[in-house]
Amino acid sequence: MSTRTFGQPVKRNEDRKLLTGQALFVDDVELPGMLHVAFLRSQVAHANIISIDVSRALQRPGVIAAYTADDLGDYWRHGPLLVPPPPIAGTIFNERTHVPLAKHKIRHVGEPLVIVIAESRYIAEDALDEIDIELEQLDAVVDLERALKAGSALVHDDVGSNVSAHVRQSKGNYAAAAARADRIIARRFHYEHGISSPIETRGVVAQWDQRASQMTIWDTTQAPVFVRNGLAAMLGLNERNVRVIAPFVGGGFGPKIMMFYPEEVLLPWVSMKLNRPVKWIEDRLEHFFATTHERGQIHDAEIALASDGRILGIKDVFLHDGGAYDPYGLTVPINSQCTLLGPYVVPNYDSTFTQVFTNLPIVTPYRGAGRQHGVFVMERLLDLAAHELNIDRAEIRRINLIPADAFPYNNEIIYQDFAPLSYDSGNYEPVLDMALEAIGYADFKQQQTEARAQGRHIGLGLACYVEGTGIGPYEGAKVQVQSNGKVSIATGIGTQGQSHFTVFAQIAAEQLGVEVSDIDVVTGDTDQFYWGAGTFASRGAVVAGNAVNEAAKVVRQKALKLASDLFECSEDDLVIADGKVSITGVPGKFVTLGDLAARANPMRGAVKPGTEPGLESTQYFGPPSGATANGVHAMIVEMDPRTFDLKILKYVVVHDCGTVINPMILAGQIHGGVAQGIGNAFFEKLAFDDQGQLLNASLADYLLPTSLDVPRMELDHTVTPSPLNPMGIKGAGEAGAIPVGPLFAQAIEDALDLNNKGVELLEIPLSPSRLFELTRKAGERP
Repeated sequence: MSTRTFGQPVKRNEDRKLLTGQALFVDDVELPGMLHVAFLRSQVAHANIISIDVSRALQRPGVIAAYTADDLGDYWRHGPLLVPPPPIAGTIFNERTHVPLAKHKIRHVGEPLVIVIAESRYIAEDALDEIDIELEQLDAVVDLERALKAGSALVHDDVGSNVSAHVRQSKGNYAAAAARADRIIARRFHYEHGISSPIETRGVVAQWDQRASQMTIWDTTQAPVFVRNGLAAMLGLNERNVRVIAPFVGGGFGPKIMMFYPEEVLLPWVSMKLNRPVKWIEDRLEHFFATTHERGQIHDAEIALASDGRILGIKDVFLHDGGAYDPYGLTVPINSQCTLLGPYVVPNYDSTFTQVFTNLPIVTPYRGAGRQHGVFVMERLLDLAAHELNIDRAEIRRINLIPADAFPYNNEIIYQDFAPLSYDSGNYEPVLDMALEAIGYADFKQQQTEARAQGRHIGLGLACYVEGTGIGPYEGAKVQVQSNGKVSIATGIGTQGQSHFTVFAQIAAEQLGVEVSDIDVVTGDTDQFYWGAGTFASRGAVVAGNAVNEAAKVVRQKALKLASDLFECSEDDLVIADGKVSITGVPGKFVTLGDLAARANPMRGAVKPGTEPGLESTQYFGPPSGATANGVHAMIVEMDPRTFDLKILKYVVVHDCGTVINPMILAGQIHGGVAQGIGNAFFEKLAFDDQGQLLNASLADYLLPTSLDVPRMELDHTVTPSPLNPMGIKGAGEAGAIPVGPLFAQAIEDALDLNNKGVELLEIPLSPSRLFELTRKAGERP
């Protein structure tokens, strides 16, 4: 065997279970006496509740119970503020977190009003039609700008306006920069709402064991430890009496970390009240209303430039749609505000955002978490600048890149981790050069000219980005060698497809010299590991991976110490490989790791005072700040100018996420991100009417990219290790999705020569129908 596993394309440990149907998902949990839950959800976006009567529903055979907000008593309370606002001077933040069931007032379509428990989901669903409800319907708040005008209906009457938050951050002096600029370009940009659309929707199973005083919850959450701690407090239980298991989860993408969803709060309470296990699995229609959304921003941005294309400053004022409640604080708009700066030197920056309450579902982070919006604005501004100044679009990016000798680079404004936005390391120009080479940039104009002579419309897009990854606070891991020589790892973060079972095993295998397949990884079970934050923000490999590495290093040292005592030699004379410790140059003289684990837990005899039994260690890792990855996407498309059908002819990603653990898994993360980015850029838009009704709440109308829409990609990497962690790792989970919007806009403009026809693409998504509208509006004809 090879003991070099780190950096190798090792096949995934988890695939055997997944491909043979042996992986446990929440809906696979079946328990004796289990009951099933359905929710009556509001069909209007804004209303006062006059009365709710569940008496007819309770008469239906098979219905066990039905509860309204009033039935919850003291258990009814507002959910927690998950992320408080960063310490930015002058910040206004009106905290209005969500509730388990609407009481007195409804604030968005889909808000739960009644929970019905029955012998089957079918019975529970049928009983929903027998609940009598009287409402006083109110005007809905949907439009961001109208929401802020005097006289608008109020989502939260006690706030006095629909301002959820107002934040300004700046560096330098933009006004002075604008005064000396040779050119100022100002535009309005729109980015629409979207949803995460995981293959597995959300689900919860709760089982209360009254005799053991034990609550077990299977939950599709990205943060099982926080769910355990929070629910224990709400239920009046010791944390040790609550076990949360996040088994295999079929996609998270951010919204599954929102705490606490009403379903997570209510099912354990119902299980205790009825002393029976209960299950709820979100159906696809519910997912459109009951799981949190992302996006929905309007930017009024301007860029001040020197005549040679250098950026002198940027000013951006934007509105962010937060939805009906703001439990996730300011994470999404702060990400937009910070990520806009990208890989460029922006000496003067003035950014102000207003987060707005609307009668739409709650907005929380989704893959990219607001970064797409900032990158879209910056890359589009550079495209406009290149056109107006007659500078090559690659060249205007190159002359503004942060130079390699400027790292660590301090952007000064406060990031989502409450620290000044500082890029830890990077070397951006080689990444741009590699992308240009791979896409064939130098020859493209000739290629485009030849294609147009044939009646074909091809265009090239190019977009750069920086991704903040690997934020704290911390993660932990326990690594243990068992007496059979196998290794086990337990960590508190869950997994939703990120290959944690493999990459964590690779890290430990590198230290302990064992096969990756001989390492068993447990994630997301609070009985296996007590502490942790969760899987989000491209942090699993960075934070939990380094915790695994630290724990494995301690176990390695313990094994060498035990072996040196056994062989009566120096630890420096030992080598650890192939599942054993041997004396250098004497391969026949060895002891297996399993034997050392057995010796570390003796049945007879004494150990020296202070000796820890077992060949194991638990360690924690918390980075001082986030590590910053970067990259460049380039794409060639062909457009049909009559139907606006788009084909991607070539797609290139050059990426730097520091040290690579497993290039095959990294490629999968990039592929998946690009697929979601294509959906964001070209297909996905939640269409609401002026009363907050969602008009396309099905996958027949809300279009997602299919395998036919996702091209083969050429991937390449550079490596600038992060100095913020011992392994030099940066995150990669969101890189594929972030720059795809501006990439599409630029490529489509190029393909249809829109720059010379007075058509600018300043919004996302750019569906064929929307492109038709935009070009017709500008007088462009097929």
